[in-house]
Amino acid sequence: MPDLNQHPLHSQYEKIFTGLPGDFNSRALEIFKIQFAENVLYRQFAKRFLTGPETVNLLTQIPFLPISFFKTDPVKTGVFDPDIIFESSGTSGQTPSRHLVRDLNLYRESFVKGFEFFYGKPQQYCILGLLPAYLERSGSSLVYMVNELIRLSGHPNSGFYLYDFEKLYGTLKKIEFDQQKAILIGVSFGLLDFAEKFSLQLSNTLIMETGGMKGRREELTRNELHDILKKKLGVPEVHSEYGMTELLSQAYSTGNGIFKPVPWMKALVRDEDDPLCIRSSGEGLLNIIDLANRHSCAFIATDDVVKVYEDGSFEILGRMDNSDIRGCSLLAV
Repeated sequence: MPDLNQHPLHSQYEKIFTGLPGDFNSRALEIFKIQFAENVLYRQFAKRFLTGPETVNLLTQIPFLPISFFKTDPVKTGVFDPDIIFESSGTSGQTPSRHLVRDLNLYRESFVKGFEFFYGKPQQYCILGLLPAYLERSGSSLVYMVNELIRLSGHPNSGFYLYDFEKLYGTLKKIEFDQQKAILIGVSFGLLDFAEKFSLQLSNTLIMETGGMKGRREELTRNELHDILKKKLGVPEVHSEYGMTELLSQAYSTGNGIFKPVPWMKALVRDEDDPLCIRSSGEGLLNIIDLANRHSCAFIATDDVVKVYEDGSFEILGRMDNSDIRGCSLLAV
């Protein structure tokens, strides 16, 4: 099997994150051919549907690996010992997903560049994390991301607040007084718990929910969740982050639950009854191409029901029947 250390893409991650928008298709097809050749699991799966990579000329012809494989098998392109293994959260009795990350620097570059694409430099903000449950276990890619953004922020009040709602309330009041830009990144049930105890009128702080009730509270639609947070925290919109253990990149919504992926990530839609019927827009099940998944699999068939718009943005409508509850999946609309 080829050694990825000798592969031209290995030391050129800039090819993932740079280039004109029209380059995405060619870069995705290039990574598809590499992963077909060097990812044994993916090749075995893809060969059920095609004879070889030479028959694939369009993104919609690529086989997308069901996300459930991350629960049952190591998803690896090449042979390597991972820098870190990210593991999904789950309710009792569920099998977690495991993402073997060959190069932690690649994940870091992806989420930092993604954050900067939508929000600018982390140094502009005081970044506050409200991620109970996630902080209380190991292997969370979300905790790693937020922790690094906190570090890059450099603000003395940046940090995780766990269950210390009074301290968080005091920090937010101080931020408002100082007119300091801030982002409060929180899991849905944590933000709701905080909002039930304290009311604020925030003009300098963005509220960003990462989804996931995790059985802690009665499920709400996204609209219901956002309406509560907007009313209690005094913000015009609630932002959202779409990410998961199996992806190294994120999509963000600046309001109304419409997500825009980073430029090295693409949303497609597949028919529930025919997973090989893949379209660039419409309603169905979400397929994600994440070029940062260079060393695992860049072509993931998720269990999220979506509407993908002509401009590439997408809206989560719910979950496929009989799917496991996912820690970072966003709430149904």
